[in-house]
Amino acid sequence: MQIDHSSNKPLHLQAEEILRRLIESEEYKNGKLLPNEVELSEQLKISRNTLRQAINTLVFEGLLTRKQGVGTKVSRKSIVGGVQNWLSFSQEMRMLGISIRNFELHVSYKRPTDEIANFFNISKDGARCVVMERVRGKQEYPFVYFISYFNPRIPITGEEDFTRPLYELMEKDFGIVVKTSKEEISARLAGDFIAEKLEIKPDDPILIRKRFVYDIKGVPVEYNIGYYRADSFTYTIEASRNI
Repeated sequence: MQIDHSSNKPLHLQAEEILRRLIESEEYKNGKLLPNEVELSEQLKISRNTLRQAINTLVFEGLLTRKQGVGTKVSRKSIVGGVQNWLSFSQEMRMLGISIRNFELHVSYKRPTDEIANFFNISKDGARCVVMERVRGKQEYPFVYFISYFNPRIPITGEEDFTRPLYELMEKDFGIVVKTSKEEISARLAGDFIAEKLEIKPDDPILIRKRFVYDIKGVPVEYNIGYYRADSFTYTIEASRNI
């Protein structure tokens, strides 16, 4: 396990690659605890913050599990679906020929939760995140409620024109090119709050789609949660066998 400090590749990405190889090794792949962060950072000759950034990425992918007071271990294998070429919401709707209407748009500053702070590798009690909330849908009715938290290191002020496509805005205004999206899909009943947003009943089903979005350097830029009407969202996965 060696980090090349003379390489142009960021240290956290090199650490992530090393951890991925470790995860696949016979010694660790069945759920063994990783060395503690102090020991591992000393072995790799990087800071604990840099190591934690790499670990956070693998935790969000479901490859590692971290438990306070116990440590970090390799997750046992489960069925995971992925998409190679992901699209923004605006691109998805454009491809489907759906004309999108914004029913609500709110921008605010909020403290991140523990999960969001870990994703951005920031202190929970530090800088507030710019948060954008949107209810979007067809002309006739809304079908998704989005909440986007942005990395406080991005100079977004909240005064931007968020009616523009989001990733186009980030690239043209801030030079941030979004490349990777890692996703989680789950389901539940809507509940009162989401039901009011989506004009459905509280006991109607919804699908929840979390997106962890990174730029071309692997830096996390957006934590996004979308709450979809179950009758308006289908998630399709295409996979190929290795033969």
